[in-house]
Amino acid sequence: MAAKMTAPELMDFLETVFPQVKDDFEIEEIDDMQVRVRMKIAERHLRPGGTVSGPSMFALADCAVYMAVLAMIGPQALAVTTNCSMDFMRKPAAETDLIADCRLLKLGRVLAVGDVLIYSEGVAAPVARASMTYSIPPR
Repeated sequence: MAAKMTAPELMDFLETVFPQVKDDFEIEEIDDMQVRVRMKIAERHLRPGGTVSGPSMFALADCAVYMAVLAMIGPQALAVTTNCSMDFMRKPAAETDLIADCRLLKLGRVLAVGDVLIYSEGVAAPVARASMTYSIPPR
C-alpha cells in the first residue's frame, strides 16, 4: 500500500489540527507502512537525572504511529490511540534528539497496529519500544 501523504503534507496537516506538537517533531521519512520521526529534544523533555522523560518518549511513539496511520489513510484527524504497551530499555542521552522508526503491522478498516523502536541519535541500540493500536474513524 502506497502512502497517501508526503512528509510536508502531513506536517502541514499536523500544524493545523495538532499544533501543540509542531515544534517537537520532524518527519524524516515516509515509506509504505513506515515512518521515521525525529523528536527535537529540549529542556521541557528532560527529567531529573539528565535523561529524556518517559512521557516524552511515549509522545514520540504515539505521534509516530499517528503519523504513519495518517500517511497511509490520508488526513483523518480523529484517529485515536486505543492501546499501548511500552518498554523502556536504556537511558537515552539528554543532549541528542530521539529517532522513532515506526512500522505499521496491520492497517485495517477500523484498527491499525504499529511497532515503534526509539533510538538516541547516533546510538545503535534502541532506548525504548512501543506497540500501539489505533482506532480509525469511519469514512
